[in-house]
Amino acid sequence: MDRKYTPAEIEAKWQRVWEEKGTFRVAEDPDRKKYYLLEMFPYPSGRIHIGHVRNYTIGDVVARYKRMKGFNVLHPMGWDAFGMPAENAAIERGIHPSVWTHDNIDNMKRQLKRMGFSYDWDRELATCEPEYYKWEQLFFLWMHEKGLAYKKDATVNWCPKCETVLANEQVEAGLCWRCNAEVDERYLSQWFFKITAYVEELLEYCDRLPGWPERVLTMQKNWIGKSHGCEVSFPMADAPGEIKVFTTRQDTLYGATFMLVAAEHPLVLELARGKQCEAGVRAFVEKIKKQDKKMRTSEYYEKEGVFLESHCLNPLTNRKMPIYAANFVLADYGTGCVMAVPTHDQRDFEFAKKFDLPLIVVIQPPNRALNVRTMTEAYTEEGVLVNSGPFDGQENLKALEAIADHLEKLGRGRKTVQYRLRDWGISRQRYWGAPIPMVTCETCGTVPVPQEDLPVILPQDVALTGEGGSPLAAHRAFVETTCPRCQRPARRETDTMDTFVESSWYFNRFCSAHHDVKPGLDRAKVDYWLPVDQYIGGIEHAILHLLYARFYTKMLRDFGVLGVDEPFKNLLTQGMVCKETTRCAEHGYLFPEECQAGKCTRCGCEIAVGKTEKMSKSLKNVVDPDYLIKAYGADTARVFCLFAAPPEKDLEWSDQGVDGSFRFLARTWRIVMDYLDEIRDVAPFAGDRELDGELKNLRRKTHQTIRKVSSDIEDRFHFNTAISAVMELVNALYQFPRPAVEDKLALAVVREAVEAVVLLLAPIVPHVTEELWELLGRTGSLADAPWPAFDPTVASEEEITIVIQINGKVRSRIAVPADEEEAQIMVLARADEKIARQIEGKAIVKEVYVPKRLVNIVVAG
Repeated sequence: MDRKYTPAEIEAKWQRVWEEKGTFRVAEDPDRKKYYLLEMFPYPSGRIHIGHVRNYTIGDVVARYKRMKGFNVLHPMGWDAFGMPAENAAIERGIHPSVWTHDNIDNMKRQLKRMGFSYDWDRELATCEPEYYKWEQLFFLWMHEKGLAYKKDATVNWCPKCETVLANEQVEAGLCWRCNAEVDERYLSQWFFKITAYVEELLEYCDRLPGWPERVLTMQKNWIGKSHGCEVSFPMADAPGEIKVFTTRQDTLYGATFMLVAAEHPLVLELARGKQCEAGVRAFVEKIKKQDKKMRTSEYYEKEGVFLESHCLNPLTNRKMPIYAANFVLADYGTGCVMAVPTHDQRDFEFAKKFDLPLIVVIQPPNRALNVRTMTEAYTEEGVLVNSGPFDGQENLKALEAIADHLEKLGRGRKTVQYRLRDWGISRQRYWGAPIPMVTCETCGTVPVPQEDLPVILPQDVALTGEGGSPLAAHRAFVETTCPRCQRPARRETDTMDTFVESSWYFNRFCSAHHDVKPGLDRAKVDYWLPVDQYIGGIEHAILHLLYARFYTKMLRDFGVLGVDEPFKNLLTQGMVCKETTRCAEHGYLFPEECQAGKCTRCGCEIAVGKTEKMSKSLKNVVDPDYLIKAYGADTARVFCLFAAPPEKDLEWSDQGVDGSFRFLARTWRIVMDYLDEIRDVAPFAGDRELDGELKNLRRKTHQTIRKVSSDIEDRFHFNTAISAVMELVNALYQFPRPAVEDKLALAVVREAVEAVVLLLAPIVPHVTEELWELLGRTGSLADAPWPAFDPTVASEEEITIVIQINGKVRSRIAVPADEEEAQIMVLARADEKIARQIEGKAIVKEVYVPKRLVNIVVAG
């Protein structure tokens, strides 16, 4: 049959069929095993990018594969629709954020449908809709009632341009991550979620998530930051009061010679007030506030400080210790104050040398004697305590407990546990977010909105200027209300919630997306679908989003809404999509379409090709998925995104790779078309008779490919090697001698191989395979076809002989299938009668396997 591969026509056809038939609409079915596949939902920025295409293609392959394996698959999509970009864009364009957001949703939804993703669009949600955030407000009220949501004054990062609070992670090199404005610090009244109430469970369950990457779990554990140590009190020497310090190194306390305080700590200005140093201290504090917090704590960053003209006392030696404000101490870790032991901490050592502060050795190494006059760096290893009073001569680590007990007896300290994790500040001084359902009354104070009055709807008639704080504060109709308790005039809260709140529970809402009965989640449906079996997203969300989602799950569990402890059973963090940059001397960075034959299309100048970097609009090294789909088709885009690299690795863009992906699909199409007339009415070979020669080889290759692709998708998500295996089978079909029309046996074997190609590619390239399935005479959607099974006997290669040596001498030989796994070969080698007799009772030092040739067992004695 001579018909060309026309992706535009084929893809439009099958997308229409899937939509008309509701192919991917799903409902709970207690008789079937469920599988909940979810990619992190996108912010509706206006257009999907190649990173989206890769992320969602990975998820779609798994969803379609699991469906073919017989699972009841939930694969939803929605929109993380609140946030500053919409508000900023609305200000720039003079349109309402709602209009901008919904226009973007419409466009991105169109793009996603063009990719053929198997979403159940009936469950679509947008977090900016009252039907969604109504329940979020209800959860807030529940949390407030239990003390899990509270308001307090706090030092916050403030962007004067965006006029909102920023999380520490949103401040980069002292600048706002969105607008690059210089960030200030302010003391504001803020709403917080008490995530620290769950700190131990969040930490403990990190060890109960075997399906998560170890890298992500380590990042979560480090962010929680549990430390065992002591809280030590240092009395002030020249004023009333004391300074409390948390330390895990009380073994070095006798060597503490000065005190360091974070520049942002209120104590700094308090101690400097009225002294000659006050002006200099204030200038220092303002300078340090502008420094990047991560950089400040780096070992390579210059140590800066200023003397506060104050002293405290070492609680064990009673020695006076000068107090300094320092740039490398952070206010939000521990108490914000650090006892400095310069001989045994490198940063303290550098600071002491810079400011000529005293050094006292309290830990001596086992093989040499330290001398403060000749030390060039701090000694940070283990050793024996010296100059440490009654603890002299003890090993420093073994003395930790005894020194802690000693501090407690003196009333100068206590054993304690500290965490790096702080409560989650959710207040944002912006308009485009979920309103916080609280009012302030002069008589009653802060009062929750009654549950029956929810949702507190975000008003649409708001003037957005980008200036003057939250526009809600100037909206009288919204702000002015009545106190629910005393019925006197009151004011609504004008802060909105951090958009991380919406993304902390959306995966629950997908289970019953349109449930409108309190609490917005149908418990039976939630219990059926949760937890999410496979969650997919970028490593950049490894800390905040995932930690907040875990907290929210545990919180809703404790309110009886959920029945799971953790939201995501398995997690895949896919790599970035990267592409080389191009620059023109006159026009700077160029988009790919602005480069032709090595020249800038705007001026004709030669272009410079730069290094390969993550695709970004600022670098203009982006590829428009719409262009890709128009030029090659969605299936080609899917193949390239999967074939170019394993999902957890970065993908480097290659125009040649895209061309190669298209050629593979066209080649697959041709081989089916070449055989179509002969095999359309021939049943696939059923294995009911012996084969030999080329027929046996082709059938073996077919079953080996099924085994390989099944393993690569099921066990590792290594779609690149799965595709490579199918390519080999397609090559085998091309190389197979063309059978005669009357040779029905040979045509049956070909039919089995062709159908295997189509079925194995179905999750990867669903459009072209649906078309081929139909052309082969199959009825029903390929999406509902069962995944092919392989026959292990057929898939096995011929046997090979493995030589077995003991200490390099040949002692036996065994016959094994040529494709046998190494681990099984080692088991068979040790179990061989001759070998087992000779190694009995001997210690095996090591085992060496030379693939397909020999095993050498090295034994002692």
